Amino acid sequence: ARRAPRTDLRQAQQILFTAESDLATQKTALAQDINALQLLVGAPVDAALLPASIEQALPTVATLPAGLDSGILLRRPDVVQAEYELRATNAEIGAARAELFPRVSLTGLLGFASSALTSLFSGGAFNYSVAPSISYPIFRAGAGVANVEYTKAQRDAALATYEKSIQTAFQETADALARQGTIADQLAANVNFAAAAQDTYRLSDARYRGGIDTFLSSLDAQRSLYTAQRNLVATQLVGASNRVTLYRVLGGDSTLEATANGPRPVTATGAPRAE
Repeated sequence: ARRAPRTDLRQAQQILFTAESDLATQKTALAQDINALQLLVGAPVDAALLPASIEQALPTVATLPAGLDSGILLRRPDVVQAEYELRATNAEIGAARAELFPRVSLTGLLGFASSALTSLFSGGAFNYSVAPSISYPIFRAGAGVANVEYTKAQRDAALATYEKSIQTAFQETADALARQGTIADQLAANVNFAAAAQDTYRLSDARYRGGIDTFLSSLDAQRSLYTAQRNLVATQLVGASNRVTLYRVLGGDSTLEATANGPRPVTATGAPRAE
């Protein structure tokens, strides 16, 4: 049998110890995620209900359909809060929405950002100012009748907050959709890179065991393979997190709909409406 120097052993152990350290870090993150999930649901979570891998979890979050109307952003908590604060200044929410809330399709083909959404940021749609708010048909003329005496500055502050919440909603949605539009290409590249690294390691290891190459070549190939596999998992996690982020920035899923009085369940049971 061929004897290997001690340096080969110690170099191999470096890769092993790095992997063990990464594994401990991921175990910590998993335990913290389970704690956060239990806090969210208010009860212990059965381990059998948890996905075993990212690949198993990803299909449980549906992709967005094409032609998604921007009106769903009215379900967002920050927009709802801004609307109620605007109501407190005796404002007409319907008029405020008509003046300040763009009604466009958020998604185009394949659920990516639509051209209408991207044009909001390139065409100056969000360059308006709250300064000329006196010209908006937003505030009712009979505010004094309700004994609500707000100064113009207070009304403008509430309107500016509402305007800002709308801009933030559209920006966060556009950012999340932009990430979704590129994650598939990044994932495909990482899959190909990991496959190439796997093949390189297999060949390098065979050459080392056959006495053709040094252990250093096999070790470098093994390090590259480990890095490629880590990058692939990280990209898969980004893709899964991006889908969750999309639902967060949209203000929820299909169990809620925006109404004049805030978000409401679409059915009495809180389940999605049957199509």
